[in-house]
Parts: sequence; C-alpha cells; structure tokens
Amino acid sequence: MLIILATTTLLLALTTALPPTCLHHRSTQFAPSPADLFTCPSASWPPGPGNLLSPQLPDAELQQIMSEISPVRIQAIIEKLVSFGTRNTLSNQTDPNRGIGAARDWIAGQMRGFAETSGGRMSVSVEGYVQGVEARVPFPVRISNIVATLRGESDQGRVYVVSGHYDSRVTDVNNYMSDAPGADDDGSGVAVSMELARIMATRRPAATIVFMAVAGEEQNLYGSNFQAQKYKNASVNVEGMFTNDIIGASTGDDGTKDPNTIRLFAQGAPTTESRAMTSTRASIGGDSDSPARELARFVVGVAINQYTAMDVAVIYRADRYLRGGDHLSFLKAGYPAARFTEPIENFAHQHQDVRVENGTQYGDLAAFCDYEYIQRAGKVNAAAMWSLAQAPGTPRNVTIDVSVLTNKSSFKWLSSNESGLAGYELVWRPTDAPFWTHVIAVGNVDAYTVNLSKDNVDFGIRAVGTNGYRSPAAFPFPG
Repeated sequence: MLIILATTTLLLALTTALPPTCLHHRSTQFAPSPADLFTCPSASWPPGPGNLLSPQLPDAELQQIMSEISPVRIQAIIEKLVSFGTRNTLSNQTDPNRGIGAARDWIAGQMRGFAETSGGRMSVSVEGYVQGVEARVPFPVRISNIVATLRGESDQGRVYVVSGHYDSRVTDVNNYMSDAPGADDDGSGVAVSMELARIMATRRPAATIVFMAVAGEEQNLYGSNFQAQKYKNASVNVEGMFTNDIIGASTGDDGTKDPNTIRLFAQGAPTTESRAMTSTRASIGGDSDSPARELARFVVGVAINQYTAMDVAVIYRADRYLRGGDHLSFLKAGYPAARFTEPIENFAHQHQDVRVENGTQYGDLAAFCDYEYIQRAGKVNAAAMWSLAQAPGTPRNVTIDVSVLTNKSSFKWLSSNESGLAGYELVWRPTDAPFWTHVIAVGNVDAYTVNLSKDNVDFGIRAVGTNGYRSPAAFPFPG
C-alpha cells in the first residue's frame, strides 16, 4: 500500500527537487515548476500528448477567504469548548454551563449568528435522534448534530460537507463525569468548521456547502452516521466530504515539529461497490482511482501553494491503524470522503485522563494546540471546499471503449447542461505516478479519442468552468 509521506531528513532532501506529481509537495516547495516533472523517472514514460499539469492557484476571492481565517478566533472557539468541562456524548444535556448540551447550544448559537450575515442563504439546524443502548452507550442518549447549510447560487443540489466532532472523551470512553477538554480531539476540527462557516456565510458559492459539528464520534461515529444516512435516504448528491479530526498540533510525542504538513487519508476501492465492479476495478488496475483518492488528488492540486503555506501528505488508506473518523460514515453511505489529521500525533494528548504522571502531562489540553497551524489547516480546507463548490460537478458515467485492440483510447461521458460549464479535460498519468501529470483540453464534448494506449497509463475526465475552476477527475470504467 502506497504511503505518500516523507518525514526523514534523507527523504526530505531527495524530494525537495522533485515535483508534486512524483511524490508530493514538500513544505519547502509550495510552487514547483511543471517543467521539473520529468526529473521523476516514473513520469517520463510513456511519452504522450498534452501539457504538463500545473496546480490551480486561488483567485482573488479565495485568497481573501483564506486571509480572513483567524488564529485568534480559532483559539477562542477551542478555549470556549474546553470551558464546558466535558463534552462526552453521555454527559449532561441540560446544564447551561457544563456538558455536551451546553456545548451543543453554544455552537448552534454561533452558527445562527453567522447565518444572519448570509442574506438568507445559510440555514442552521440541530438534527439528531435517540441512540439506544450499545457497548459504549450504557443508557439511551440523544445524539445532536449542528448543521449549517450555505445554499449554492446555481447548483444547490450539489453538496460538499466539512465537519468536526464536538464530543470529547478521557481514558474510559464511558466516563462522562471527569473533565475531558478535547482541545485537539476535536475542538480543532470544530473550530475550522465554524470559522469557515463564519467567513463563507457572506459569500455566494455555486454549489451548496455544509458546515457540521457532530456528536457521538467517540462512542461509535453515531452523529456522522446519522447525517450520512439521512443524506443518502434523501438522495442528496454529496460529491465530497472532509472530516477534520485532530488537526490542532504540529509537534509529535518525540518532539518532532512539522508545522507545514497535514495528512489526508483517502480510501482505496470503495467498500460499497458491487462485487462485479470491484472485480473490474482490480482487473484494470483502478484500485488507486477511487472517488476518495480523486478527491485527495484534487486537494493536492488546489491547496498546496504559498497562500496556504502547507503540504498535503496524502495517505493511501482509509484511516490510521486501530482508529476511525466521521468520514467513514460517509464512505459507508457511498459518498467520496477523506480525513485531515495533523502530521505526527502525540498520544499522551488524546483519549487520556488529565493528569501528571512521572513528570509527563497527560490530557487533551488547549495549551498543546498550535493555533497558527490550525489556521493553515483551515486555509487548506478553505481552498478545497471553495474550489469544489465553484467548479462544475465531477463528470458522470465516464467510460472507456475496450471493444477492440488498439493503441488509441476512446472515452464517453454524460454531458452536462449546468451553468458555467466551459468544457472538459482529459488528464492522465503513468500507472506508477500518484498524481495526474498531463492534461489535454478536449472542449465541450461528450466523447474523445486520444493517441495514447490505455494499457500504459491511467486516465480521468474532469470538467472546467468558465471561471477557470476544475472539478475532481472521474476514472473511466469499461463500457
């Protein structure tokens, strides 16, 4: 399994000379020259048509959005969440000052305040249900999600979701009496979701953006599962979802600092695919071209630049070993989803009783958060969410003709009549390259043939807007 993450000094030295399509961007090289692409042996064969693919830099509006993300506000949000003592899902829901209920009401109130600046485009709801007794739920408990929906101007039916979980825990996940600060896990993710809601409420995205703070994550992803299934049952077209979970610190438990990298976990073959599709995917080598990984490639293309000052280290697996996050609920519902997480975790600051033991401070305290790092993580999220919402939707029903033996490759896809669509692009890469390397503008058509063998490369089709924004690519299946 490919892990695109370099942390050793030696590998860092090697990769600073390489472009993102070879490995990935390093924090020392936010704007590599596309001409450097062919320093990567895997990208130099086969030769083929098209231009070298360049990152999509933010336009003036997106630059302004990113500049408004405030580390001071992020700190204030996290410290306020910590002030509720515990936010364990099982904790008090009626006390106005302590427990998850107080946190829920405060977040909802803040979101409603943001909505007041939107001119009626943003609505806020508290949605949930009563979860029955389970292993981590010893008595029935209400699970409540705060959902702020910013309706799109021209394509309201296309939805993108950014989320963090506002519940917290200590060593015993069912201990709902002890203080559980939850500053990093996951006050940091909630802070980013809230800050983006505040800033984007005054803007007019083309597609709909949802900003969520969910509960029940530590008990078993209950809040996100409820929300994902609700969207699925209503046939909501969620074309991308990101959870930000533990994005609050840039220093690992060994003291290693990496303040300019964020990990992005992206699942391979979807578990929701039919057996026949999974078999086809395996036979054509499409394991690394799942919707989640195309979403991750999209993030690399729009969020690694001097404006974010961040490197996105894509990890080709659904999540870390022995761990999980709210994106898994959306993957289970069949939606493209991925997880942002800090580069090197400190496990003394997660899922721990607050204590000092042998001179070591344990507990998820606000003192351990790096607020400027969280600000940069927020900029990565802003670049991803805004670029997705402003671009046309991901092309649908993309197929590749395999009916005859030929060294040419022919594609078809479902044409779209959405406003702001300029046309389409064919992207391709050598099969051992992790990211797209070449692009061919094909026009506003629904079929294209290229003089390049499908046996040697991986292909994708992406949509291009009249505003210059590009969608994630869609991987073609035989058809």
